[in-house]
Amino acid sequence: MPSSLPTLSSGQLSHADQRTTVGAKRSSNSVFIPLPRRSPDASRLLAIPQLYKCQDLLELLLHPTRSSDFRETEQTMGAAPSRQEASTASSPTGDGRVEPTALSASTPSDTANQAQSKRAPAPHVFREIVAGENVADIAALEDQVSKGIFLAGKTKKYWVDERTRHNCFMLFPRGLHITWSEDPKYWTWHPLKEGSDAEAGIETVALQNVCWLEVQGKLELSHLTPGVTYEVFFEIKIDDPACGWSTPVNFRLKFPDGTIQQHKENLEEKPRGKWLLVKVGEVKPHKGQNGEAEISMFEYDGGQWKRGLLIKGIKITPKE
Repeated sequence: MPSSLPTLSSGQLSHADQRTTVGAKRSSNSVFIPLPRRSPDASRLLAIPQLYKCQDLLELLLHPTRSSDFRETEQTMGAAPSRQEASTASSPTGDGRVEPTALSASTPSDTANQAQSKRAPAPHVFREIVAGENVADIAALEDQVSKGIFLAGKTKKYWVDERTRHNCFMLFPRGLHITWSEDPKYWTWHPLKEGSDAEAGIETVALQNVCWLEVQGKLELSHLTPGVTYEVFFEIKIDDPACGWSTPVNFRLKFPDGTIQQHKENLEEKPRGKWLLVKVGEVKPHKGQNGEAEISMFEYDGGQWKRGLLIKGIKITPKE
């Protein structure tokens, strides 16, 4: 502090206004001076930037009503923080440094809002797709959709592609119409052995012996993401001893307006003992399109008895 700092005479301050030294230490940016106890601006002059002249400070102490000039300068140069602001904006460290601290703690509602803002947009008609499920927390169900949600008593699986957010579906055999499937002389049901724990209860169906092969599934077109081209597959396996497949099998995709995509596949030539995706057709739904598409596999004209076919389901995914 400069040695030429003026002092106040006893006539200028009453006995009650005896000076008190406010702070004994100084920093590189501030200088501390004696202040009257009753000075209206004492709390604001705890730390004064060095650019103020001592004579100006003395003027403020003798004439508090002129402190408006100080406030204007303070606003221009940057005011020193109040004690409350300093306590919330910074905190001392063990080595004397001052580091910023959080100004306020997040409330539960803030946290919920932040989580909501980070959540990806809901998939296309998500609530309509899961409307028939007995679920209390739709938001929690939405968080699981990337991994897959089982619907309609695990007869259907619904998920979204993580990269594109397009809807995808798998129709399991219990959700399909299979002629004679409830008669064990013709078809038998087996658990999906290679499935995950979440897929417990899902069944595949194995053909024992039929001459009339007919399998059909249906999918609501409005549940597919509009404007996206989808491929439709039967996921099947041919296991030995397999027979009766010399006649090609029909695969058909029929739309609500009567349009049909159909072709034949020779299952006799397919590899044995592994799951195969046999393409049925493609569909590109448009916005607002409704109605069910029929997905079929059938052969009953050749008259041959067939066996050795396993069906895992019908898969509908965006075309890569």
